[in-house]
Amino acid sequence: MTSNVDPITLEVFQNALASIADELALVIMRSAYSNIVRDSMDYSTAVCDHKGLTIAQGLTTPVHLGSFPHAMRSLIEAYEGKMSPGDIFIFNDPYEAGGMHLPDFYVIKPVFVQDRLEGYVATLAHQIDVGGIAPGGMGVFSQEIFQEGLRIPILKLFDKGHANEAIFSLIKINTRMPDSLMGDLRAQVSACTTGDKGMISLVNKYGGDSFREHCEALHDYAEKIIRKQIAELPDGRYAYEDYLDGVGENPEPIKFCVSVNITGNHVEIDWTGTSPQVKAAINGPLPTTHAMSYLGVRCAIATQMPNCEGYMRAISVMAPKGSIVNPFEPAACGARGIICFRMFDTLLGAFSQVVPDRIPAANEGGSTAPHIAGRDIHNKPFMVSGGLMGCWGGNESCDGMEGISNPAANLGNTPIELLESRQPIEITKYAFITNSGGPGSQRGGVALVRGYRLLEEAAELVVRSDRRSVPPYGLGDGFPGTPSWNVIYSDGNQKLLPACPMEAVPMKKGDEFVHYQAGAGGYGDPLNRDPKKVLRDTMNELFSLDYAAEVYGVIIENELVSNEETAKKRKILRADKSHKGAYMRHFHKAIGVDFSNWQPHFINKS
Repeated sequence: MTSNVDPITLEVFQNALASIADELALVIMRSAYSNIVRDSMDYSTAVCDHKGLTIAQGLTTPVHLGSFPHAMRSLIEAYEGKMSPGDIFIFNDPYEAGGMHLPDFYVIKPVFVQDRLEGYVATLAHQIDVGGIAPGGMGVFSQEIFQEGLRIPILKLFDKGHANEAIFSLIKINTRMPDSLMGDLRAQVSACTTGDKGMISLVNKYGGDSFREHCEALHDYAEKIIRKQIAELPDGRYAYEDYLDGVGENPEPIKFCVSVNITGNHVEIDWTGTSPQVKAAINGPLPTTHAMSYLGVRCAIATQMPNCEGYMRAISVMAPKGSIVNPFEPAACGARGIICFRMFDTLLGAFSQVVPDRIPAANEGGSTAPHIAGRDIHNKPFMVSGGLMGCWGGNESCDGMEGISNPAANLGNTPIELLESRQPIEITKYAFITNSGGPGSQRGGVALVRGYRLLEEAAELVVRSDRRSVPPYGLGDGFPGTPSWNVIYSDGNQKLLPACPMEAVPMKKGDEFVHYQAGAGGYGDPLNRDPKKVLRDTMNELFSLDYAAEVYGVIIENELVSNEETAKKRKILRADKSHKGAYMRHFHKAIGVDFSNWQPHFINKS
């Protein structure tokens, strides 16, 4: 730590910066228009020093936050020495501007105090639609970025305080949802204006030179903390593999291969061996890979530290060029969010060999992102958007949580009242799925189901999901989770959709789209689960009585556990390993859909 900054003052300084970053986030939340930003909270905020290094992050989306360093380096490289008070920059391009995918708009304002650049306030928001071949900008079937919508290089949205109306006009005409997008964009600008005032006040309080000294001390402190934690881990190379289902009607699994190499107080995350980039919109530009790598390390270490760039000094990331985690231009990347969650699960799988007591089984595979879009009888556009979260894997000490966001996302499920009041749909079901999730001594979180019935004459559905053919893995003898399904019900018939359809799916009035989410993986042998916990889950209608008996060996009679019969049943099940398939049969029976010809792929990943 820098010798001239005492620890107490540094803590106060850190909290002041964090307050500015959180204020940026609150302004966006309270003034955004679209449900994907306002309700799902798919946005992030950061504060940076005069070098463009992150010194604070808002309490928003982890998937975004590790990407700010790439964005800031791109901005400074393009405009260093050419910035003025009142400037605000906008960009989204993954290949020319450090972006991640086109829906994510960076809006960044340099902060000047007495004409000296002292820092930046930065926002990133997922815009509801940026044009392109698919509503929402996340159609898996895009094969190159030129099909995905409006590419924005680093431009001045405001020049010395004056708005560039040409840029606003260009953006407005290139979206299906102009009112929502322009409202969200103005929310980002407002947040930057508010954050600028807070930063100026803080710099004036400490003085410019002292402010910079405190920033350096904060970076050094974060680096010191993380290096100490890494040094306590056993040196070695820890490898793991996991798989994405793939895309289309006949998907081929896509491999994610990571090695975590710990040497002293440094960790290298190496993605060598991961599958090549694909002709679909699930490629992840390098900022995405860095973000997920940093997040995996932070979660495994599980130590509080400043959310500044200093901790990144202890982590290096390698990703082969041309792979799905570092594609060549012009690879499509609009639906790249799906591989974020797979990278996160793969990293946690590697760290489960290092700190097994801290790491859960695999989560649900990330948010499912359905978009139902069209125009009403008055030719007014509508779009149902916002992801469906989520459940966590079981861990050594507790069951997986459910009904909340994947830990890699920190997003929210849009309330059904808001969806129905603003969009021409009826939510037909929204509930936990009985007998879902991976069995274990600590079970995986149970899955959610949500159904959408179209009330307008016509629309098209674009959906991105995963964890069907390769369910979430279990750990410590826990079973894998249950798979996800996408089903269209129309005129009394059901049609099974791929996990990632390679085309938009037409819907007509009265059609119902139902997504059955994947259930998370279990931890530990399910036959060692406390029978009282099985009884509780049965009373809460998460388990059926048959499921409790055939999967966990727990016999429940008159709402009480029969200890004698349970002991007998568990002895039988331990001798009969075929019972391991029973939970899948009970899950499919619970959702009432016949997938008798489907078989999961349980792949040896370590």
